[in-house]
Amino acid sequence: MITYHDEVWGVPEHDDVKLYAKLVLDGAQAGLSWKTILHRSDGYRRAFDDWNVEKIARYGKRDVARLLADEGIIRNRSKVESAIKNAQAWLRIMEHGKGSFDDLLWKHVDHRTIVNRWKESSQVPASTAVSDALSKELKKSGFSFVGTTIVYAYMQAIGMVDDHLVGCFRKARG
Repeated sequence: MITYHDEVWGVPEHDDVKLYAKLVLDGAQAGLSWKTILHRSDGYRRAFDDWNVEKIARYGKRDVARLLADEGIIRNRSKVESAIKNAQAWLRIMEHGKGSFDDLLWKHVDHRTIVNRWKESSQVPASTAVSDALSKELKKSGFSFVGTTIVYAYMQAIGMVDDHLVGCFRKARG
């Protein structure tokens, strides 16, 4: 958890495939501890063909059955099917000239990290108007497991929002 906080969480991400992978992991985390997902991140990468989104989008019933039997991931049918559905939505964005997944996400924050100045973790919100809007757009684009609370956690994870506390050494200037 310390390494994740110190080296990964909140680092701005702009690679479309990595953004997809992190969205799957944030959806998988719903109702679970983040530690549970971090311990399975390699299992997810392996089970989902090294995040080959084009391949994941073509997964069928046999692949779903394989994933539901894989102890390296969270074996929840809704979450597994969501990863496939989200790959299909991701591909539609990429194939239909709607720009990149990165652009779809980051335009909601004018392509700049929102730097909050929280002093205590109790001040950090579970969602915001921005996560509401992004959640709505993702759902409209065909994504699932993208409610506003999951989306806000995702925004934090990919660096769209800097919610490191004021005293944290990782706190961005701003």
